[in-house]
Amino acid sequence: MVVRPLDLLDLDDLLSDDERAARALGRQVAADHVRPDVAGWYETSDPPIRDLALELGKAGLFGMHLTGYGCAGVSMVAYGLACMELEAADSGIRSLVSVQGSLVMYAIWRYGSDEQKDHWLPALATGRVIGCFGLAEPDHGSDPTGMSTRARRDGDDWVLDGVKTWILNAPIADVAVIWARAEKGVAGFVVSTDTPGFATREFRHNMSLRASRVGELVLDGVRLPESARLPGARSLMAPLSCLTEARLSIIFGVLGAARDCLDATLDYASAREQFGRPISGFQLTQAKLADMALELQKGFLLALHLGRLRDATGKPLRPEQVSIGKLNNVRESIKIARQCRTILGGNGIRGELPVMRHASNLESVLTYEGTSEIHQLSIGQKLTGLNAFSP
Repeated sequence: MVVRPLDLLDLDDLLSDDERAARALGRQVAADHVRPDVAGWYETSDPPIRDLALELGKAGLFGMHLTGYGCAGVSMVAYGLACMELEAADSGIRSLVSVQGSLVMYAIWRYGSDEQKDHWLPALATGRVIGCFGLAEPDHGSDPTGMSTRARRDGDDWVLDGVKTWILNAPIADVAVIWARAEKGVAGFVVSTDTPGFATREFRHNMSLRASRVGELVLDGVRLPESARLPGARSLMAPLSCLTEARLSIIFGVLGAARDCLDATLDYASAREQFGRPISGFQLTQAKLADMALELQKGFLLALHLGRLRDATGKPLRPEQVSIGKLNNVRESIKIARQCRTILGGNGIRGELPVMRHASNLESVLTYEGTSEIHQLSIGQKLTGLNAFSP
């Protein structure tokens, strides 16, 4: 009897009915609204993000792990499983859900005023409004402590100046959560993108995440009232906690891309014949398939454990915990994609098969929201008690 990779250990038995339902929802939305056209979007780098956002919002996938304001309030494991199915279709679509729900909505949900929550969260949950999260800067990516964007007081208002870069949804966002250095630490602001002095620049000709819209935010004397500031955010720990929240969706999500590569490769290897037999019958091919299935299952168990920890405590995971998850699962997923490419041979680069697209996308996921090196140092600091981030 032939089984699929994640069925080898009967891992479905570890999931609740609600978690399976969330997974099925993500899979159905991907099948209906992403898979039929994603290869074309990747080729043209012109995905219909606004239309997709409405469909994702209608399905309740934006901020689905949050409570109130039209959000479903599901467990983090259920949210992660939905993200895994979305990323099995394309990393860019899962990234859209992660940024909207785990960065923009979570920042407002956790640190915003009642007025900010009432105004923005329901619209973001439905996808009628698209958000972006402005933390990374041209000269301060891995080191946000060097942030150069400034927020200064001018009477009762705030004035923001600075540049944020590699921001998903930047070219099309209606609202941005912007982090800036103020006199008393790092402050967060909810900024409508039609505010005078706010401009965007789209990055074109990217070779990865081409089913996304990515760009730069430029703030030139952006004047905001006090009501735009996130009152609960008082230090750099606020945006970092948002990243911790979002990384769990990555830890689950990348497994979807790896699984999709492995599923496509298994189907191909069973049908492709060389030397008078399917290539899946050769020992070297089976060794590759076995090793990839092993790493996929280990990654799933790691993601499930971290999700269960988050659900049991109701508190964000510790930095080293999310670092272990992101470092391992992204690193192993990209290895799986590359190994699948070797089995597919020349056909592996064709757009009809998803493997090269997933491999290319995972190159971006490998470095966003913390490079592998940064996560290694996070783990190393916890093991040794010594901070190796700076000389």
